[in-house]
Amino acid sequence: MVNNTNLSETLFKPRAKHAETSTLIQYTHPKSNINTSTVLNGTSQQNWYRTIQRLLWIWRGISPIEIEEVLSRIAIHDAPRSDDKFIDTVVGYRKGGWSYEWSHQAMIWQQKALRKESGDAAADCWLRAAHLYSIAAYPFINGDFLADQAVTLSMKAFENATKFSSFEVKKLTFKLEGKGTTTGFLHLPKDCRGPYPTVLFCGGLDGLQSDYVSFFREYLSPKGIAMLTLDMPSIGYSIKQKLTEDTCQLQGEVLKQLSEVPWVDHTRVGVMGFRFGGNIAVRLAYIYPKLIKGVVALGPLIHSFFTQAELQKKIPVMYLDVLASRLGLWNIDENNLRLSLSSYSLKNQGLIGRRIPVPMMGVYWKGDEMSPKEDSQLIARSSMDGDILAINEKPLYKGLELALQKSADWIYDKLI
Repeated sequence: MVNNTNLSETLFKPRAKHAETSTLIQYTHPKSNINTSTVLNGTSQQNWYRTIQRLLWIWRGISPIEIEEVLSRIAIHDAPRSDDKFIDTVVGYRKGGWSYEWSHQAMIWQQKALRKESGDAAADCWLRAAHLYSIAAYPFINGDFLADQAVTLSMKAFENATKFSSFEVKKLTFKLEGKGTTTGFLHLPKDCRGPYPTVLFCGGLDGLQSDYVSFFREYLSPKGIAMLTLDMPSIGYSIKQKLTEDTCQLQGEVLKQLSEVPWVDHTRVGVMGFRFGGNIAVRLAYIYPKLIKGVVALGPLIHSFFTQAELQKKIPVMYLDVLASRLGLWNIDENNLRLSLSSYSLKNQGLIGRRIPVPMMGVYWKGDEMSPKEDSQLIARSSMDGDILAINEKPLYKGLELALQKSADWIYDKLI
């Protein structure tokens, strides 16, 4: 059995000299936050640097009580902060620090996993630890030493989870043209024989590939569909890759290699994308139409987010930092950042708007300003077999479940 305890203690000794996350990206104007809330991005408050993604964390399997306990420990602890107006900016690895408190919570589940020793009970504990380490690293700003250590522990905990789980998971290495390799995980459905119809899942910019395991287990596995995940450029196993206007470059290179993977039926491959991953998914449909049977884009960032100045003014400061980090920008002017973002619009790139044979469905949440109805309509109109799904803003959790269930049903119809 792999024991992560000593590794955790080695990587996470109390230190106060590491650069605090919110200081890594420098602006020409002082940072400030606004009070905003969206279903998919969570809640942004003036006194928190990070956007609190309660809904998505609960969906991954973290209990609401556990989330509030950790946030409370961060809020009440009196320690030096890099910016006094932000609660979650405690400097260094110490009590009250974001990485410290979430990693501490992960270690509790890590110890539970070691006591369980084997089987699904141990796997579930390891997976919970992986999710908590992922939150410890959130929002994955490049150059964040403590986040890098949390990512390492999250990846190891996830691999331990796959070893003990009754779900079969294949760890695959893909060669990238002139740029080394990346690693993906292929989740295989239970009680059926391969090769399997497969969904390539493209996540958002602020998460690890292991964060989306629940979608496979709850919605794809019962339908006999496998799921392949990859880390986004500059995160996790794709840390050495850079995000460019060709947002789907990494996923495209992997897509072309699926015919060599024995468990994948490469004639029945669909793509699903969440948030920025929706941009990647739709772009893949235009670049590789013969390799894809269907695309679902959930709350996608396609055009409006990248081009509308008024909308961009409402982007939480943390998400601006995420975008800057993925683009490799460290000293930025917000106006210049917005100009850079315009090149990521698929409409500005001359792609979306042209009708293609690949079936595509856009899924939007009512009231979601970052991904308005118009973007999902644009996706639907750009396909000869287009569809659109509207989700009510409330109730939150039921809305998310409905979106995921309908998306799984839709992609099943295209693959099977």
